[in-house]
Amino acid sequence: MQVGATSNTTAAPQTTSSTTTSSDNTLDYNNFLQLLVAQLKNQDPTNPSDPTAFVSQLASFSAVEQQVNTNSKLDALLTQSELSQAGSIIGRTVTSSDGSVSGQVGSVQITSSGATAILTSGQTLSLGAGVVIS
Repeated sequence: MQVGATSNTTAAPQTTSSTTTSSDNTLDYNNFLQLLVAQLKNQDPTNPSDPTAFVSQLASFSAVEQQVNTNSKLDALLTQSELSQAGSIIGRTVTSSDGSVSGQVGSVQITSSGATAILTSGQTLSLGAGVVIS
């Protein structure tokens, strides 16, 4: 078995920062931009990246930006929908899917995890699949 010659290369020191949230390990718009800029700063000027790869990265950056905007608009629509539905169940009776919680809705609280009915008895009930509204 023959082994080819090796060359001595020195890698540039790299700094890393963890800016992802603990709840989801995904990159957001700002993290993607920071990675792209860091890549451009640290590339070898005598051997730049392939222009088609660079264009592909810019297209990816644009796609990430559009997804962030779309998610923001979808979140706003979902909140508006939950608020309009919340007003229509106040005063009505709700029952959990297993029947353990039931009562008249006094108010509704909208959080990032969804709508929660606060019953006149003080109990709370997450409004999700299986909840019966009568």
